[in-house]
Amino acid sequence: MIGQLVHLLGYEFVQNALLAGILVAVVAGLVSRFVVARNMSFAVHALAEVGFTGSAGFILLGLSPVLGLLSGSMITALFIGALGLRIRERDSVVGVVMAFGLGLGVLFITLYSRYASEAFAILFGAITAVSRADLILLVAVAVITIVGLGIMYRPLTFATVDPIVAEARGVPVRLISILFLMMLAAAVAEAVQVVGVLLILTLLITPGATAERLTAHPGRATVASIGVAMLATVGGILLALVTTVPVSFYVTTIAFVCYIGARLGSPVLERFRDARV
Repeated sequence: MIGQLVHLLGYEFVQNALLAGILVAVVAGLVSRFVVARNMSFAVHALAEVGFTGSAGFILLGLSPVLGLLSGSMITALFIGALGLRIRERDSVVGVVMAFGLGLGVLFITLYSRYASEAFAILFGAITAVSRADLILLVAVAVITIVGLGIMYRPLTFATVDPIVAEARGVPVRLISILFLMMLAAAVAEAVQVVGVLLILTLLITPGATAERLTAHPGRATVASIGVAMLATVGGILLALVTTVPVSFYVTTIAFVCYIGARLGSPVLERFRDARV
């Protein structure tokens, strides 16, 4: 098995898949912690599903489905950010936007006269089909997202922990919310390459939820979240290369095992920390 894996690593499509997986893991791990802390799991689902609508629309026009995915996710992020700042409003806005977006997606797929293999790849993930051109786009999106999160890390953390006090201190909470949603949309567009729209919650929620169980320190939680995303993504790709099982199964399974391990191990970590104090 190891020899087979080493042999496969010499192929360009495998190298592309691993590079894309690493990029996706870093971005998803960074964003995931804030998704969990800001209770935005439903928003992730909406961004992914309406992103699929964007892909279907771009395929209908003969354009890149990846660019369509990114465009659909970004437009959805703007709608949610502009219309649903308050938590009690946000879920309703997300539901309304997602329902309309899915209706458009059905229309686009119906109008497409040929078999939309690209659209179904977006649904279920196709990391081994990532080309060099797709990889360049992923690098650009990852760099913009990472730099953006780095710039707004402190105000975003403040607005996440206590939005009322943050707003009173002059932090532009609405703008921060919209910008974070835009970065979340970019992360969705990347993560879909690995696990697809239907399993997007794996990379954008499970790493953050796992990290939250391991530590309350923001910096260490971010590192732990990236570590879980990296282990699930790269490990899933490598295991899928030497078996006939899809990448998405391994990614979701590894992430789930990490989460269960964190839940079972968190009481032990707490006792250890208490003993040191």
